[in-house]
Amino acid sequence: MASFEADALPANPLHVFWHLGASSAWSLSPQGWLRPDAAFFALIFRRPELALVPESCAAEIALHKVLSKEALAPVGSAELAAIEDEDARANFEMFLAFREALLAAGSLEGYYLTVLRSARIQVPPLFLDALVATVLGYLQRDSEDAFQVRAAQLLYREQRVSLSEGRALCADLEALDSRQQFAHSAAGLLDVLSPENASDFWRQGESALYALDLTHELNKELAHGLSFKLIRSHSGLKALSQVLTQWLGHFLQGPDKEVLTIEPLPQVDDSAWRWHIGLDAESMSLLNDLYEGKAVDSERLGRLLSLFRLHAPARSDKPIYLGLAMRPDGSLRLKPQNLLLNLPTDWVLRG
Repeated sequence: MASFEADALPANPLHVFWHLGASSAWSLSPQGWLRPDAAFFALIFRRPELALVPESCAAEIALHKVLSKEALAPVGSAELAAIEDEDARANFEMFLAFREALLAAGSLEGYYLTVLRSARIQVPPLFLDALVATVLGYLQRDSEDAFQVRAAQLLYREQRVSLSEGRALCADLEALDSRQQFAHSAAGLLDVLSPENASDFWRQGESALYALDLTHELNKELAHGLSFKLIRSHSGLKALSQVLTQWLGHFLQGPDKEVLTIEPLPQVDDSAWRWHIGLDAESMSLLNDLYEGKAVDSERLGRLLSLFRLHAPARSDKPIYLGLAMRPDGSLRLKPQNLLLNLPTDWVLRG
């Protein structure tokens, strides 16, 4: 299997938000959520949408210089109005509106939930992904598990899934698409994260680009027609389950020392199935159809990568089933907000 040198790989721009969450000395709100600070806004301001171009006017250059030095600097309406280019002015207004709303919310998580609960989401998806990456970085700040850190990237980075020899491998979609000759598949192009190369994953930092194996189990064929199933000890699905448990627990308002578990399942065998949540649009639609007894063709069912069981004994003796599925083109876009917004009504979130 081919691999690439670290300096040949494109840096994942959202990884810097993950590192910010993991490494900064955050000031926390009373519920243990992250208070917005200048470092976070400085990263947002460094986005290419706000970068200067040769045509930038004097007013835009001056304002850019101020905010580059201090991302929390006050900006008056006259300074914005003086920017000649309409699109550039709109981008600055969008940044400032986001800054003020986040500061008013008092925490990254509180603002995130406020946006998700609104009737119409007008915040750019990139800003929401930056919030998710930062929070996940904070939650994973003490982790030494490369599989868990790689799995956390699925919550804020779109992936491409390749099915090869009974294995489901996923890799960062944008990074793969930046090299068109490699865009058709993750298998055979990237090293698959394993215990043997986990140290390289840590060493490469934000440039690390490893496929994550989302296979439940491997079938091994023996002589004379015999076979057995090999349960994978380092499963990407297990790591993803741990990340999802951590993510939900961070937002959930519940009893002290609540036991909350999410575990991957190859199938659901439960006649008392009562509640399900799709972790993406594809799996939500699929689970709805299965729950209602509608016919689902094999091609669509084959896009279901995994099911999960969410169980919280202090809340209910009935589990909640989760699903994860790729799109017809092989892309995978996990939506972490689905896990927060589609819970039973008695599962109250903080904030």
